[in-house]
Amino acid sequence: MRRVTWFNSTSLTLGFAFLYLPMVILIIYSFNESQLVTVWAGFSTKWYGELFRNEAFLDAAWVTIKVAVISSSIATVLGTMAAVVLVRAGRFSGRTLFSGMIYAPLVMPEVITGLSLLLLFIGLNIDRGVMTIVLAHTTFSMCYVSVVVSSRLVSFDQSLEEAALDLGCSQMQAFFLVTLPIIAPAVISGWLLAFTLSLDDLVIASFTAGPSSTTLPIKIWSSIRLGLSPEINALSTLMIAIVAVGVITASLVSKHSSLKRQADERAAGA
Repeated sequence: MRRVTWFNSTSLTLGFAFLYLPMVILIIYSFNESQLVTVWAGFSTKWYGELFRNEAFLDAAWVTIKVAVISSSIATVLGTMAAVVLVRAGRFSGRTLFSGMIYAPLVMPEVITGLSLLLLFIGLNIDRGVMTIVLAHTTFSMCYVSVVVSSRLVSFDQSLEEAALDLGCSQMQAFFLVTLPIIAPAVISGWLLAFTLSLDDLVIASFTAGPSSTTLPIKIWSSIRLGLSPEINALSTLMIAIVAVGVITASLVSKHSSLKRQADERAAGA
């Protein structure tokens, strides 16, 4: 067992401070009374009230939530289908190309992805708006869902499906009645991950958004360029809370799935 040294403790503390201290400061100053974001003048929640009366931010938030829900749902369906093909289909012609196309967005720079999608929409003469953002977010978030679901399918006991087939189920019925309920925690985790990625995306959305489809990250970025406002602190705090809840929920679902799988394996072994 490795001992915890002062060097490891100091490095870990400095690393976490570098990552999370700016967020903590932002959250604290979102409750600042002063209009100056760097001068503390007392505790107040008035900027949250101002935020909820800002129509521009509310419209951008509605577009962001709508895009995130639709794109993550489509990405979950397509990503799950891709994972099933990669894990269950075995060797087939074009498998390497197919898997490369699925996983390419994981390593592709967002600027390249956004620019290529912009050129595609221009070439197809598609007006940029909510639909183009949904398509763009589905494209890059589908691969994350595929990775999460594939990791669960790899360890899935196929004898359960075989038993359902022996009892008269078709391949489709066996998947929806046996496989899907068992891998549901992974599917839910994939949806939450895709939702979170869509919620805070800036680069790809800036390439594919239209004049009437400004997302919340784009609105925040444009507002910051004009000057810092306490409303931005309040809005950023709410976004941090939403993303944190999504990530924690996904982690708890994955942990619950892992514990349940281990319990089922122990019960089967007994």
